[in-house]
Amino acid sequence: MLETQLQSRNGMPIGADLIDEFASGLAGRLIRLADADYDEARRIWNAAIDRHPGLIARCLGVADVIHAVKFASKNDLLVAVRGGGHNVAGRALCDNGIVIDLSAMRGVMVEPKTQTVRVQGGATLGDLDRETHLHGLAVPVGVVSKTGVAGLTLGGGVGWLVRKYGLSCDNVISFELVTAEGNLLTASMEEHPDLFWALRGGGGNFGIVTCFTFRAQQISSVLGGLIVHARDKSGEVLRFYRDFMATAPEELTAYAAMLTTPDGMPAIGVIACWCGDVVEGARVLAPLRAFGPPMLDAIQLMPFPTMQKLLDGAFPDGTHNFWKASFVPQLTDTIIDLLVEHGNRMKSPLSACIVEFYGGAPGRISRAESAFAQRGAEYNIGMTAQWVDPAESERHIAWVRAMYDAFEPHSSGMHLLNFQSEPADQVIRASFGENYRRLAEVKSKYDPTNFFSVNQNISTATH
Repeated sequence: MLETQLQSRNGMPIGADLIDEFASGLAGRLIRLADADYDEARRIWNAAIDRHPGLIARCLGVADVIHAVKFASKNDLLVAVRGGGHNVAGRALCDNGIVIDLSAMRGVMVEPKTQTVRVQGGATLGDLDRETHLHGLAVPVGVVSKTGVAGLTLGGGVGWLVRKYGLSCDNVISFELVTAEGNLLTASMEEHPDLFWALRGGGGNFGIVTCFTFRAQQISSVLGGLIVHARDKSGEVLRFYRDFMATAPEELTAYAAMLTTPDGMPAIGVIACWCGDVVEGARVLAPLRAFGPPMLDAIQLMPFPTMQKLLDGAFPDGTHNFWKASFVPQLTDTIIDLLVEHGNRMKSPLSACIVEFYGGAPGRISRAESAFAQRGAEYNIGMTAQWVDPAESERHIAWVRAMYDAFEPHSSGMHLLNFQSEPADQVIRASFGENYRRLAEVKSKYDPTNFFSVNQNISTATH
């Protein structure tokens, strides 16, 4: 039987009888290699990831997660954890081993009186927005509605509200987590505060978060949308963007990108989101809208969930993706020139060079206050290659690597790890800086055997 191909991490086969016994204890469903929907179940957003787990445990609740963790631990299986399945590095999957799949656990429970929201580990940003918007609330998470809340938040989480309200992890009140031993813990400022510190930006190293409790903000509609200029204006637009954002109120988050329009025209775009008073927002945005003037100005008042979906079409399912990113302390003319040079070398109309400005709330939290240490370097330079034909992979990946290498001399030495297709160990260590040693201590306490290793992995060794 195909099921007997499942092996432990030391190469020992796992018998079909043990697998059947495990399946019988799940309220959800165990998907195996022989099942007709196996290939569909292992498919994730990034088509460049082609891994074949031995089992996929689609959990319906916390009891299923605990059951799966204990089975994997007892049989020494490699474990991957799937939330939204939108991580560019494909950490939702592993070869052989078992995927503990939370994608059916998408509940969102809003408490309007306290402005708090409980979100299950498989929920997407779209799931969250749909429920909070009913109450005129929003949680600061991400920019693409298909993104999983869990992976985004555990890696820090930046989005349309970041300058005013901080990172996604800065807005978490508590985490419900299943440990490597199969225990259910709550991590907050009052309970397991060391674990609470580590989960805010330390990635999926410490357990499986089955539920997040967030603080929500009173936001229903925003003034936002895309402004587009011709590609040959890239240098001018990026310099204006830099100078404009340097004094822009924190209610405004705006990102710039060299991209290709849907009709195939190379362009430079700025996408903005104003979350404050609409009249004041119109006044603040006026110079940005007037500059150029642009070929397209689509700024308008819209519900926040609509803002969250504006970029969904730019990241369709089934494309191949390879990303890297670097933080830079300032958007100097030299860096802008590099952006323009490498942006004009893009090999795919789906690719982009992205500039994200985070100045504001994220920088007012010290690096020691949470595991997310990538604070202070206000600009993130994203290099996102996206293509359709797998035969073209080498040329698109080479473009990203060349651009990344060109930016390294100008980098702060830290990187947004959620944006990395292949973060090397030294990149992970550098990105956590002085927090790495403390993270290793928390890892040693809650996961000493590195049971959870398919992530931005923290070694328990501190050398």
